[in-house]
Amino acid sequence: MSAEIIDGKAAAARLRGRIAAQVEQLKSEHGITPGLAVVLVGEDPASQVYVRTKARQTAEAGMASFEHRLDRNTSEKDLLALIDQLNADEKVHGILVQLPLPKHLSEAVVINAISPEKDVDGFHIANAGRLATGQDAMVPCTPLGCIMMLRERLGDLSGLNAVVVGRSNIVGKPMAQLLLRENCTVTTAHSRTRNIEGICAEADILVAALGRPNTINADWVKPGATVIDVGINRIETPDGKTRLVGDVDFDSVRKVAGAITPVPGGVGPMTVACLLANTLTACTRIHGVSLPA
Repeated sequence: MSAEIIDGKAAAARLRGRIAAQVEQLKSEHGITPGLAVVLVGEDPASQVYVRTKARQTAEAGMASFEHRLDRNTSEKDLLALIDQLNADEKVHGILVQLPLPKHLSEAVVINAISPEKDVDGFHIANAGRLATGQDAMVPCTPLGCIMMLRERLGDLSGLNAVVVGRSNIVGKPMAQLLLRENCTVTTAHSRTRNIEGICAEADILVAALGRPNTINADWVKPGATVIDVGINRIETPDGKTRLVGDVDFDSVRKVAGAITPVPGGVGPMTVACLLANTLTACTRIHGVSLPA
């Protein structure tokens, strides 16, 4: 058996197409253009690539893109002043501060300075609390993309046994909350979990978000399971080059799983598309507008 490859690029393209159509409707019927502001502090190469991708896709969806690039030595006071300005800007409906930040800046302070209604990353403590208590919340983009791909492949997730490997605030915890909302039976596993391989091998849905390259192999996977690999790890190849791999040993697991996301080309594209989806959601909530799904 060879697993179905879950094509994140194709899923993201479909989602962006739906978003672009809704943005056009919002413009034509209500005269509103969703706006996304992205703040980049410093010159981290990976962050620069992400910011360029987000800006391009924002414009392609018909949204307004506002980009703010700050020197890596920018003070916390100045960064917070910019966030206050964006919070008050009626043209801006979503605010994203690209992580990681330089070490002299507190990520928690910066994230929680963003208005919860404009927090399209879904990291603000108010949104985390709303998600945990089953209320309407801005949902972190990566878990949101994962749940969309799972729904698209499996349909109703009710009653399925789901295991999330990883407990970060960005992926692991919100992923577990979203799976609970879908009426899965959810286990969160982590570095201190005993018999982690056996627990994973019972999962109908296995989400890997532990940040360790090629850790999960075929012995961890139930035959026919759907495997979502959130990991993005850069490793060195024998010829001295580097390549991206996930947390899952793709070559071995694809022989056992029913479906699997590749790295790259799986979860990553959906994360960016869900940022646009969250920006559209924030815009419609701020303006009190409803759009057909």
